[in-house]
Amino acid sequence: MKILGTILTAILVAALSSQAVAQSGEGPDRKALFGELHLHTQWSFDAYYMSTRRSPDDAYEFAKGKPMKHSNGQTYQISRPLDFMAVTDHGMFMGVFAMIADPAHPLSNLPIREKVVSGDLATGSKAFGEMITAHRRGTPMEGTDTPETRKEAWDHVIASANRHNDPGNFTALIAYEWTSTPDGQNLHRNVIFKGDTAPPIFTRLESSDPENLWAWMDGIRKDGHDVLAIPHNVNLSDGRAFEREDSFDNPFTQEYADTRNRNEPLVEVSQIKGTSEAHPMLSPNDEFADFGLHERYVAVAKPITNFRGGYVRYAYRTGLEIQDIEGFNPYRFGLIAASDSHSGIVPSQEDNYSGPRGNGPTPEDAARQRMGSLRSRQFGASGLAGVWSKENTREGIFDSLSRKETWGTTGPRIQVRFFGGFDMAEVNPDEADWVESAYEKGVPMGSTLKSGSTGAPTFALWAIKDPDSANLDRVQIVKGWSSGGVSHEQVYDALWSENRVKDPKTGKLPAVGNTVDLETLEYSNSIGAVELKGTWTDPKFRADHNAFYYARVLEIPTPRWSSFDAKLLGIPFPTDVPKTIQERAYTSPIRYDRP
Repeated sequence: MKILGTILTAILVAALSSQAVAQSGEGPDRKALFGELHLHTQWSFDAYYMSTRRSPDDAYEFAKGKPMKHSNGQTYQISRPLDFMAVTDHGMFMGVFAMIADPAHPLSNLPIREKVVSGDLATGSKAFGEMITAHRRGTPMEGTDTPETRKEAWDHVIASANRHNDPGNFTALIAYEWTSTPDGQNLHRNVIFKGDTAPPIFTRLESSDPENLWAWMDGIRKDGHDVLAIPHNVNLSDGRAFEREDSFDNPFTQEYADTRNRNEPLVEVSQIKGTSEAHPMLSPNDEFADFGLHERYVAVAKPITNFRGGYVRYAYRTGLEIQDIEGFNPYRFGLIAASDSHSGIVPSQEDNYSGPRGNGPTPEDAARQRMGSLRSRQFGASGLAGVWSKENTREGIFDSLSRKETWGTTGPRIQVRFFGGFDMAEVNPDEADWVESAYEKGVPMGSTLKSGSTGAPTFALWAIKDPDSANLDRVQIVKGWSSGGVSHEQVYDALWSENRVKDPKTGKLPAVGNTVDLETLEYSNSIGAVELKGTWTDPKFRADHNAFYYARVLEIPTPRWSSFDAKLLGIPFPTDVPKTIQERAYTSPIRYDRP
């Protein structure tokens, strides 16, 4: 897509971007890195029966910038290489479909092979149904879930990650997805390892309860395997992701909270199957809470009805309420974003959207499939994980994830800094050494405020646009607090472009405008800002209230992928999804714990 603008604007973007990269590498030695922590290849059973024929090696090559031919016949290439990736194929029946399809493999003799290789989505899905049903009956299909088959698949995944791991240039993390869908409700987790080796994996076939996954993780950690898990698509859990009882209907305890926080430091806030930050039913006063909504179950035509317990902001509020009453908080997680692509391709660009899976066989056919149902139209071209890391290595990336100095974007590579503290009055983002000063006097995203002088905390904010994407509209701070077990929230516009003035009666900031030409699907960076920076002090701080704060960065409006598909097909824009969107980034929160 061609972005309209002047040569002067382009020069300004490049100069500020270079300045930001240099700045972020200083004080103290942490730089912004972008990656993908949730992607499937043909080694996932569902990706295989959705026509994906790409291996983990192919996915890593794509992430490093190599073009890849999609099963729809179109060749895709990411605009810039990623810094890191984790291929997260499903642990359950990992590699089995690809093995059955391989005529040289012993599993190719299974009678189910004809359905596996049919290339038909319904037939392939039926093959998986027969396989899982046989396993549940205690008569698994021969060879489909044996220690030997599991080892063959997992060894392949580990070897692929190790082949592509290039310390300092590209980090490939060993990983897989643990899948649990009780009654169709999504409780999936991506399991990420720190090191160069990993033990035999724990799958849904062992247990569908997260508590048992965490027990296994604690056990292998004692054996020297550092590991963490990242829940995803909590928006599709129908309220099960963030409840007030454990999987066995027991009330939470301090031990439960510690175990959960230890094993799950992060949650995936945005991806293809929806954004899980907030919902208008839970946050009616947030004008931007309606972004990326997807309100149907993953595999069945059933609507989501329980939004409570399915969105991260509500989880943060629930955690504060529990903290007020019980003294512990089970929901102290940070945020990242990812794609959940099932094609081996990272589909995070609106104007280069390859869709969630491998079906084809032509770009036009793929576009018709994507536009053919409301569920598919609601999918988003999202997202990427951002980390502040000293180095691009497994240790550096994993440590950043563990300490939650992370943010998620809906696709663009927006860089964002977020610090908070009680002694940050002299921290000025306009000064060259402000980052070093912010680390010294405050804490970064993902941390808890240090006790300090009296008064309200001050937060230092800095965001810069993706050089290949749109200008920035605003930076907001989302605050939640609680008192006596009752939580509240408020969204503050902290920084904004265009010298706009808030309405004195409502306090609302006027919209930034919209430059998208719906005929050409081009937009102009003549509005918005390349960079936004400044400080914000909580005007309603109470030292006796537990609280959280996170930053949300919004771009100016740009065309949505469905508009590009409609133009390709020569059909009217769909009316049940927006024509344009405001891409965004979400930081991990900074917390305040009352004395």
